[in-house]
Amino acid sequence: MSILFKRVSKKAGLPPGTLVHIGDKRAEGTRITLISYDEKQFMEKEVDFIEDCFPYKDSPGVTWINIDGLHDVELIKKIGDFYGFHSLLMEDIVNTNQRPKMDDYGDHIYIVIKMITFNNHSENNLQVEQVSLVLGSNYVISIQEQVGDVFGVIRDRLRNAKGRVRTMDADYLAYSLIDATVDNYFVVLENIGDIIEEIEDELVSEPRKESLHKIYDEKRTMLILRKSVWPLRELISSLERGESSLFRKSTTMYLKDVYDHTIQIIDTIETYRDLLTGMLDMYMTSLSNRMNEVMKVLTIIATIFIPLSFVVGVYGMNFKYMPELEWHWGYPLIWGVIITIVTTMLAIFRKNNWL
Repeated sequence: MSILFKRVSKKAGLPPGTLVHIGDKRAEGTRITLISYDEKQFMEKEVDFIEDCFPYKDSPGVTWINIDGLHDVELIKKIGDFYGFHSLLMEDIVNTNQRPKMDDYGDHIYIVIKMITFNNHSENNLQVEQVSLVLGSNYVISIQEQVGDVFGVIRDRLRNAKGRVRTMDADYLAYSLIDATVDNYFVVLENIGDIIEEIEDELVSEPRKESLHKIYDEKRTMLILRKSVWPLRELISSLERGESSLFRKSTTMYLKDVYDHTIQIIDTIETYRDLLTGMLDMYMTSLSNRMNEVMKVLTIIATIFIPLSFVVGVYGMNFKYMPELEWHWGYPLIWGVIITIVTTMLAIFRKNNWL
């Protein structure tokens, strides 16, 4: 199924808040990871049932519940009912066609972001995954489509008590997850930049039909990136303005840095789109130039043979009485005329830089 468009027809006619998974099933099972920490203690474990996480709701410190595999709508309903999530929030979680956004429900915030990774060994270089974050006063719940993410550096900081994350509240953890996702966009753009440079070199040296396919593939990639990043600017801006009390002023200062990174990423995407559009024009111009060169050679050949065809056509007529037909030197004379015509025309073409 296309990562640009996903079928939502199975939602047609159902009442709002109905939990129906929309998107590809990317994980065979569901994996639940629980992390509980404060400045002095840290606990991490993988649990088999979501109910094992519920006792940590009112525990001191911060609780991070990460769920890999959002196709299990029953699991989403259980955790939503326990934490008091709105039915529309749970509906948005299982619908992977969401755009990046933020919904404030008072005692918790729902955030949707797109996690993008680059895989050079797959048919589609970009792997786009929807990540849902639910931030409460002392917890963060992250729900992903599949196992594997860009949050490894955050887990390492928590395990080793590095940085501020162990000394800060749940809002700082949510910021850290958003920041790690945005920073990974730079890695993706660097890989795409290398591909664009290769295409540019190919267009300059020897443009081929495959070059056109590569250009269109990268233009599609830029469209996917733009769709994922542009709404993120509005999301970060809303969090930065402090519209929710769950994000403290000490954390909104760091969100300004994420906002700056988002603007840089958007600028880079627009630059790459302009480069690809220019490459498309370059490819078309190169094809036109090659066609002109071919037509130039063919025109020169046709022009040379026009007088030759006239000469041999005149002497190919079947008249009995024609000059030079019975002359001993007639044949060499015709060849001399032909060679003179060809040499003269080539000299004229070269003098006018047509060759």
